[in-house]
Amino acid sequence: MYKIAVLPGDGIGVEIVPEALKVLQAIALRFGYEFEFNEALIGGAAYDAVGHPLPAETLDTCRNSDAVLLGAIGGPKWDKLPVQLRPEVGALLPLRKELGLFANLRPSVLFPGLVHASTLKEEVIDGVDIMVIRELTGGLYFGEKKREQTSDGGQKATDILSYSTFEIERIVRFAYEVARKRGKKLCSVDKANVLESSRLWRETVNKLARDYPDVETSHMYVDNCSMQLIRNPRQFDVIVTENMFGDILTDEASMLTGSIGMLPSASIGGEVGLYEPSHGSAPDIAGQKKANPLATILSAAMMLRYSFDLEEEARLIEQAVRTVMEEGYRTPDLMEEGKTLLNTEEIGDLVAAKIRIL
Repeated sequence: MYKIAVLPGDGIGVEIVPEALKVLQAIALRFGYEFEFNEALIGGAAYDAVGHPLPAETLDTCRNSDAVLLGAIGGPKWDKLPVQLRPEVGALLPLRKELGLFANLRPSVLFPGLVHASTLKEEVIDGVDIMVIRELTGGLYFGEKKREQTSDGGQKATDILSYSTFEIERIVRFAYEVARKRGKKLCSVDKANVLESSRLWRETVNKLARDYPDVETSHMYVDNCSMQLIRNPRQFDVIVTENMFGDILTDEASMLTGSIGMLPSASIGGEVGLYEPSHGSAPDIAGQKKANPLATILSAAMMLRYSFDLEEEARLIEQAVRTVMEEGYRTPDLMEEGKTLLNTEEIGDLVAAKIRIL
């Protein structure tokens, strides 16, 4: 039996997470496993209920589980709260820190049935399969932050970006090990022509490259990488980068797949992995059954792969999603002429049904 902490969160989170659980139940029935789902509050929903976006009870539930499945958090309703109580700052960042989740994996894979859903030309994106590995517990997001009054009556805001050799070595070694199991190509992305932290990053990568002679190592400035992802995305296999660069680049990479609704993620490194779609809470479509649950379902597949070492089962979920796409079923974010429009629950039902028959 596998214990999973379930954190639906806010907005569409409460709609997409049940579809992933539905798919996991289909896996359990087919392979004879048992999943124990323990739901807990997080984000704005937690703040409304108990006055804090990450209650101690939720953190305990996560620590006492084998993995965590998160929906989405945040929304305009909570934007005016003190910074430390806003869902993204008061829940997501400390949850990653408390669980020791230093490595974020975001695969950007173009499913064959979606080649025309992307805004890019087919000859540019056909066959794209990129793994972006983002350092998750350092950099600007976790550095010291402050504001000061200036002599002219204004304010000065400061965010400190810092990385230690240990933090860089940890994520880069992790990325090399992932690259060894894929296409044996690693591109390290930085801004070493401007930032001192990036110069240390590049020096550390060059040092570690000697330990991985079987992996082709390259470097790229982040601005060039953002261009190359659109110009020639198939040149990339594994990308490793720091926290903020990774946050931005993975949203860009998601559009190679047709929609950010197709981009799953895994945050690992501690004893308990966290799995979540890369998109936000989308309050504008919440409650309308328009949300695409496939990123959450694919995140559940990553959970099976990375937390439970169930590769066959993970591949079956991915194949079920691929089959549904190839057969022409779509949520609104992916809708094309000649395809069949389904709502959130219907897509989840269909993927679960495919798992039972594939």
